[in-house]
Amino acid sequence: MNFDVEMRERVKDAERVITDYMPKNASLQKTVIEAMEYTMSAGGKRIRPVLMKAVYELFGGNASIIEPFMAAIEMIHTYSLIHDDLPALDNDDYRRGRKTAHIVYGEAMAILAGDSLLNYAYETASKAFSMISDELSTEEQLKQHIEVEQAIQILSKNPGIYGMIGGQVADVELTGTRLNEEQLTYIYENKTGALIEASMIIGAILAGASNSGIEKIRRIAYNIGMAFQIQDDILDETATFEELGKPIHSDAKNEKITYVTLYGIEQSKRKVEELSGDAVVMIRSIDGDSDFLVEFFNYLIDRKN
Repeated sequence: MNFDVEMRERVKDAERVITDYMPKNASLQKTVIEAMEYTMSAGGKRIRPVLMKAVYELFGGNASIIEPFMAAIEMIHTYSLIHDDLPALDNDDYRRGRKTAHIVYGEAMAILAGDSLLNYAYETASKAFSMISDELSTEEQLKQHIEVEQAIQILSKNPGIYGMIGGQVADVELTGTRLNEEQLTYIYENKTGALIEASMIIGAILAGASNSGIEKIRRIAYNIGMAFQIQDDILDETATFEELGKPIHSDAKNEKITYVTLYGIEQSKRKVEELSGDAVVMIRSIDGDSDFLVEFFNYLIDRKN
């Protein structure tokens, strides 16, 4: 497998899915739809939908029912970025090398664009119910209906107050204080890790994975989410603006304590390697072709942006 070629194809597939599910018609709400499109089309690695489909395929999934969830998870991720960049939070002017939504459209429309993406994500995910094939037996249809319900429950819970938003709340309230490792871990596993976990678990659920398989994916997702955020901390200290596409040293500017602040660059790098190495061992223990996921995990920890 040529990972670079495979990755480009999977990102291209994710882009196609996202485009297919974005709103097409607009009237007096056209400005907010333009703001949604502007931010959604800014590129990015599409980590979450790519992870979701890769896990789905690992457990034998091969149907289009995964696609509305791929689009939905990226909508939720993008809404969180729009709001994260607002002056009330991180006050960033650039994201992925482009001016942020509140700079282009103003704060009010940026807030509404974020709200719209969050709401539209659930409207999109619910379309999976209509994709359950009539050709399946009644028993199979019921099973798939339950799987879609479970996937929507994960999609609803993980971005919320017991997931991403909970981590964001702690991040905001504790900024400027001397965090301990327990507090920092809570922020990382929720603010960043919750959507990565949702992506991977939804892929497993929709493919019909066993409870033990889903639990293993949960543990893998925890490791990948933590490693991904610590790598972000490292890049904020070591990368350039051109590499990141957003301001560097923003954590220090916003008086945020990070893993690098607590433990330094070298120990942070070792932690990333440890977490990702354990994730590789666990994913290899699952029956199925995990080659792409292994390479993808390596890509995430070696990335420069």
